[in-house]
Amino acid sequence: MQFTTLASLALGLLATTASAQSKVKVMLLGDSITQITCWRPKVWTQLASAGLAGSVDFVGSMSGLESKCGTAPSGFDPNHEGHSGWQAYDIARNNIAGWVQSTKPDVLQFMLGTNDVNIGKRNVQTILDAYTAILTATRGANPNVKVIIDKLIPTSWSDATIESVNSAIPAWASQHSTAASPIVVADCSRAAGFTNAMLQQDGVHPNDLGDQFIAQQVGPKLIQAIKAVQGGGDSSPVATTTLRTSTTAAAGPPSAPTGNCASLYAQCGGNGWSGTTCCSQGSCKVSNEWYSQCA
Repeated sequence: MQFTTLASLALGLLATTASAQSKVKVMLLGDSITQITCWRPKVWTQLASAGLAGSVDFVGSMSGLESKCGTAPSGFDPNHEGHSGWQAYDIARNNIAGWVQSTKPDVLQFMLGTNDVNIGKRNVQTILDAYTAILTATRGANPNVKVIIDKLIPTSWSDATIESVNSAIPAWASQHSTAASPIVVADCSRAAGFTNAMLQQDGVHPNDLGDQFIAQQVGPKLIQAIKAVQGGGDSSPVATTTLRTSTTAAAGPPSAPTGNCASLYAQCGGNGWSGTTCCSQGSCKVSNEWYSQCA
């Protein structure tokens, strides 16, 4: 009888361990816009609606949810790597290697750079270099990590450096994306529709409307990345039906979208992409299986 009990306990522990190992590990990395705002539970609700909540493990050294966010959704995982006041520059130099080696995330989602601009007074290239260092460290822990980089939400005064960082992010993502470790962009910028009405009185942090906007931009990309991990990183080519392109030649500066077509440098295709697949300027270029953009 004792042997049977011990054997049952051992099998239970093995099953629990296997279940934990089978979950997709997601690191939400950022500053106060990740730590003390309320878009994380909104994204979790999207995961639950997609039937993925039980298959996901949010990882990170931080935990918790602000009381202003109300009651957390059922099963909400509060772990994250958001650090108020921290800069991408310092995280890249001092922290990221340890964080990712201890967790080995399957998906990395991050929005960083606001403090580099407002506090560190850093330039665009320094911030992009920090992004590259963060990416390198994460791939060192997991070469197949799927990456979602967010364009920064605007400040109420429309800081020029933040806007320049946002303009540079698509090219950075395209340059560093690989078939094994694709990078996609979640556009949380003013150009995508984030307005001053979505900011708190400090002009930096999102209010509830802003949290909803971020969640709407990040959630679908996160669902796509999680499904890619679950699918074992299928590298089959993107269906040609998702890559219809405009015949308009690229000429002159970027223009506003024509009809329902995407603007220059916007996403226009990729496995699981449900948005527009034509371009108002240029054509839809494949970066990898998961991401194509107008260029």
